[in-house]
Amino acid sequence: MDRLGEIAFRLPRTPAAQTFLDQFRTLLADVPYADPVRPAGAVDGPVARLVLTPPRPEGARPVTTVELADVPAPVVTFAPGPSLAVQGAEPLTGPVPTVDVAELARRLAGHVRRVDHTGVNLPAGTTSAEAWRGLVRALAATSALYRYPTGEEWPFVLPCTPAELRDDIRTFVVGREPRFELVHDPWRSRTEWQFALWTDLTRTELEELFPEGITFPGLEDIFRVVPVHHPWWPELGIRFDLCYRVTDGPSDWETGEWLVTEGGRIR
Repeated sequence: MDRLGEIAFRLPRTPAAQTFLDQFRTLLADVPYADPVRPAGAVDGPVARLVLTPPRPEGARPVTTVELADVPAPVVTFAPGPSLAVQGAEPLTGPVPTVDVAELARRLAGHVRRVDHTGVNLPAGTTSAEAWRGLVRALAATSALYRYPTGEEWPFVLPCTPAELRDDIRTFVVGREPRFELVHDPWRSRTEWQFALWTDLTRTELEELFPEGITFPGLEDIFRVVPVHHPWWPELGIRFDLCYRVTDGPSDWETGEWLVTEGGRIR
């Protein structure tokens, strides 16, 4: 069977996108499996892509990349698989983000340890139920895709080995990341990209660092959400979910066991 090898967040090849990518690289400077890649022949200077390779288990895929590409607008692509273009339906409401990635990186310097997951929230108003089911089927055909155990339409791709893709995930380890979350979102009026980062900061410390951040009902004890301003605002939303320091881990969320055993594989 075909295997999902890469999930790519692709940005138009512009100076503004280059700045965004450089800032993103700075934000993840302390993540050991975030590797910058420069254009062919270049030994220093700006990067062309940032590659996040799952550290465990050995050979797990997909990798996740954030990269410059010859595209007219931001897009997420799956190799092999579909692509997710930016889409929106209604006028935006609510406050405009005041923090950009450079400021996020400045405040979090030395405190980002890992990338839990990336994701795309698709507005239910512009993504029909039929289109949603087609996306889920396409991902399930090439990856280890699991239901969210509490029933929401938030399936997760967990990096896996070829043997796990054929059978199932039975070993639960920290490092099976970044995962990828696909959300059919009735609360969004446009596409939103999400990046969930593990930090070594407490909830109180993150609340003090990011007073402009928000929380989601039921998840306020897990992470703080910081929407960021960027070159493609307002057509695309980008947010960072900053996870609080884990003191009694690893948890069954970190290892993926909860998704596997309670959510179950989508095939």
